[in-house]
Amino acid sequence: MKLTDIMKKRTMFSFEVFPPKTDEAMVKLGKTLEHLYEFKPDYISCTYGAGGSNVGRNLEVCKKIKEADNDTIPVTHFTCVGNTKEGVKEQLQNYLDNGINHMLALRGDLPYGWTGTNGDFAYATDLLAYVRKEFGDQFEIAVSGSPEGHITCGTLEADIAHLKQKQDEGADYIMTQLTYDMEQFKYWFDTIRKAGITLPVDVGVMPVVNKDSVINMCLSRNGSAIPRKLAEIISHHWFDKDPDGNPLPEVKEAFREEGINYTVNQLHEYMAIGVDGIHLYAMNTWKNSTEILNRAGIRTLVN
Repeated sequence: MKLTDIMKKRTMFSFEVFPPKTDEAMVKLGKTLEHLYEFKPDYISCTYGAGGSNVGRNLEVCKKIKEADNDTIPVTHFTCVGNTKEGVKEQLQNYLDNGINHMLALRGDLPYGWTGTNGDFAYATDLLAYVRKEFGDQFEIAVSGSPEGHITCGTLEADIAHLKQKQDEGADYIMTQLTYDMEQFKYWFDTIRKAGITLPVDVGVMPVVNKDSVINMCLSRNGSAIPRKLAEIISHHWFDKDPDGNPLPEVKEAFREEGINYTVNQLHEYMAIGVDGIHLYAMNTWKNSTEILNRAGIRTLVN
């Protein structure tokens, strides 16, 4: 089944997880997936380390999703970092042999000290073109879109031009990076359409549940803005430790409560705009996702 066919009929819904590092964590993820399946996600994607450093675990997670007794499709992330043409061809054939034929083509975050990908592909566009050349339409391929512009691009216009090139190279749909700035997203969404980008847009949503994680996620690699409303929530709960450095659980919980409401409002705005898909970062847990989706009424929307 093609995910783009689903998006032609209704708003697609999905989760993202990452490969656990230990056997114990893998068992825990299996239990998390069981809870996530209750929302009948159209797909669940799994992240991928630089140079395939976690490819074994990544494939294990994708196979676990594939073998589950439901209609959820596994989608593997796949990066350029450290990858050669021969390595990419071998790895992707292995995915196909295991029934995994959906992927997200990425450049990938560069490890500390790296100035390039140290592989045969400098950009996701190069990887996309190679996969299409070697495998044709055997994979349905998503590409990343940055509503606030990628931090390595000089301008938003340049970033959108690169996105248009991904469309021209045969991408099937766009999976966006996180953004908390809804006005910026609306501007980007309108601008890519005016630029002739017609691909379906699947929106990546990072739940607001932890103050430090939000700040780190926005500023460490994504260069994302923290809009006024979210900044107020952070400020209201800035002091989450007493003068002796002891944690204040009630403050953390109060932040989580406001953050979940912020996330629910984002989901409603995205649905109102008419995006083609909602992709929720589950972070290998299920309780936050469950609370957010139940409050938002997503369960009703996808059933």
